[in-house]
Amino acid sequence: MTAQKGKDLLIKIGDGADPETFTTVAGLRATTLSFNAQTVDVTNADSADQWRELLDGGGVKSASISGSGVFKDAASDAALRTAFFNQALTDYQIVIPSFGTVQGPFKLTALAYDGPYDGELKLSMTLASAGALSFSGE
Repeated sequence: MTAQKGKDLLIKIGDGADPETFTTVAGLRATTLSFNAQTVDVTNADSADQWRELLDGGGVKSASISGSGVFKDAASDAALRTAFFNQALTDYQIVIPSFGTVQGPFKLTALAYDGPYDGELKLSMTLASAGALSFSGE
């Protein structure tokens, strides 16, 4: 993978319809996607030289996404606001340029608005995975 423009990493929110349509969320200027996996320690008295052993395939996987930027349009703002106030598990797509797309249910866990008197209204958001995620490569 060669160097990519950060602005090309997109967060899209689903509309819940069948088939689902995804809309790009806000005009995000900074976005971070993190994957995490907890370990299950199975070290015991028989472990070779007392080296830690981990359970293969064990543990809990999760993903978190955070982003900040400016509003794109009323529709994406309304979709975010609705997802937050309803505390709904909503399908999102995270498009990673020249890599692929991660899709699945997320919960919008933080939504903040920042409005300096001499600047544009900004928002920041945090999503936490809420189920199995799929990946489709490019």
